Amino acid sequence: MGALAKTVTVILLVMAFACLVVFVERLWAYLRTHLRSRRFAAASSPVLEENRFNELPQLCSAHEGSLLAELVAAGLAVFTRAFRSSGNVPPVELTRRELERRLEVQASRLRRGLPVLASTGSVAPFIGLFGTVIGIITAFEGIAREGGGGLGAVSKGIAEALAVTAVGLAVAIPAVLAFNLLQTLSERIELQLSTAASELTDVLENASAEALEAGLAEVDFEPGGDRGGA
Repeated sequence: MGALAKTVTVILLVMAFACLVVFVERLWAYLRTHLRSRRFAAASSPVLEENRFNELPQLCSAHEGSLLAELVAAGLAVFTRAFRSSGNVPPVELTRRELERRLEVQASRLRRGLPVLASTGSVAPFIGLFGTVIGIITAFEGIAREGGGGLGAVSKGIAEALAVTAVGLAVAIPAVLAFNLLQTLSERIELQLSTAASELTDVLENASAEALEAGLAEVDFEPGGDRGGA
């Protein structure tokens, strides 16, 4: 390969390495988030069903790193403040708004790195094609300088030029497949979190005033920000 073809190939290989890093990191993050959220859901479901809200702060702290635990902690903290302050906006409505904001933040964290895969899948074939076009132009310029030459004179140069396109496709195709897989997993987790947020508001809305007063009496904590780490 010529200097330009080698440069284009190196760029494509760097993009491939970046995609591999993103894919492995996101796949591990999704698996870890899923497992942690499942454990928290199993532990918190009976607590919520029995309106034992005073036990939730400890559960959320014990399951640090779970996006679901972070979501429940944020929602319950807002609900507790609103319930005690008796403001104009109903506590459940304030909780629903806070959960929606948290879901948007978590969705953004879940999709972190996916633009690298999308960009590589879109751009890599064109980068390879660019190297091929330049290589073919260089091959024909060589023929023009020498004043002639048949297929044998240009076949090697064209083959080297087409190899760059092959590298571009070899990088782009796995990147697109990886992006589609991670996008599907991300959307699945977002749907699960959204469903859990809706169930939490239903529990708080359906709980009686006496149960809320007793369950929230000992609740005193603030959500832990971005502790989910997705």
